[in-house]
Amino acid sequence: MNLLIIDDEKNVLMTTGVTVDTAGHKAFTAETTKQADRILEEEDIHAILLDRMLRNEDGLDYLDRLNERGSKRPVIIFTAHSSIESAVEAMRKGAYTYIEKPFIPEQIRHTLKQLEEKIQIDRKVENLEQQLQREHPSILLESKDPAMQKTYEIAFKAARSDASMLLLGPSGTGKSVLAQQIHAASHRHEGPFVSISCPSLSRELLESELFGHAKGAFTGAVREAWGKVRAADGGTLFLDEVGDLPAAIQPKLLRLLQERQYERVGETRTRSADVRIIAATNRDMEAEVEAKRFREDLYYRLNVISITMPPLVERQADIESLAQNFLDFFAREQNRGQIRFTRKALDSLVRHAWPGNLREMRNVVERAIILSEGPEIDAVDLSMVGGKDNGSLRPGQPVSLGDIEEEHIRRVIARCDNLEEAAGVLGIDTATLYRKRKRMGLA
Repeated sequence: MNLLIIDDEKNVLMTTGVTVDTAGHKAFTAETTKQADRILEEEDIHAILLDRMLRNEDGLDYLDRLNERGSKRPVIIFTAHSSIESAVEAMRKGAYTYIEKPFIPEQIRHTLKQLEEKIQIDRKVENLEQQLQREHPSILLESKDPAMQKTYEIAFKAARSDASMLLLGPSGTGKSVLAQQIHAASHRHEGPFVSISCPSLSRELLESELFGHAKGAFTGAVREAWGKVRAADGGTLFLDEVGDLPAAIQPKLLRLLQERQYERVGETRTRSADVRIIAATNRDMEAEVEAKRFREDLYYRLNVISITMPPLVERQADIESLAQNFLDFFAREQNRGQIRFTRKALDSLVRHAWPGNLREMRNVVERAIILSEGPEIDAVDLSMVGGKDNGSLRPGQPVSLGDIEEEHIRRVIARCDNLEEAAGVLGIDTATLYRKRKRMGLA
């Protein structure tokens, strides 16, 4: 942990700093709150050790100011006032705990050990909350297909190492889910899993999102920011669609992979990061390298272990079990009880080409659950599935333009990674697509 010690007694600063350092942490010291503010602005401080009385200041007033700024850092109060009232007041204002002066190094070490456990628990809770927010049906990481069995075997054998991994395959094949499972099976599983989508932002914003930035680094940078690399420290950083990474950022990612070092935008200080990199792309990376759009040395650094996720149409033996997994999930979500596919529905699922892969299958099953009634899902409920013999809409059929449009929009959404991409394919703006989805009952 990086710990900021605020005390107006130099001997307290020195002895506490030595205790912090020997306990395996890093100490930053300040004699005034003005110095403390500057350190908090420049450094990634995890917790604060604050003296109750600072010359002409009350430490609890500074605690109030930290709370007003929205600081969530735990604060340990040093106090020479052993009254219960002082301790209660500190805790009421949000202090993590207090230590009475004079104290011995063992008290500091014991408190820091408890604090470290608290921070680790808080991080786990935050990660779990993020997972719940993006909760989705798990994709079965089992297969009846020998090629897929071999793929999973390699993936989970490699999970035990810190080697970089490159997940290849078309959009919607489950690369991000596999990355999370690799992290969960690794020795880093207690650390964070942090993902970033490389095509989602401009080059400038993506670089800041990835590495962080110093205050004033660019217009609008009114405060410093710690990027995804720092957030993933001790865990795994997942780079989704890394084939779209801008050329200007590629050397910086290469340095992170080679040296575990980076710099935030707008500053020259070199920082270290203990992260494991897993990347994914739907591009032909060898073609990207040959076309000089992607650095060859970066490609080889990412491609230590390569895993290819095949399109769903090549996983015929798994289609029924995958569809049933989605069906069970959405049935629970909609409180529908036990629901099953009819034989005709399963035949339609197996026949379909699945251009949108698992993402399309999810959309199809979710829609069927919402619009169907009764304990069974039949072929007619799977309106996007099956080709010529299940009623899937095609131009020339005796149907309205509205029905054709709705079918086309559903298929495009299933193929694309996000609404912005789908809107671009359809030639409409995102707001228009959102309204159409809402009218279709998908929003």
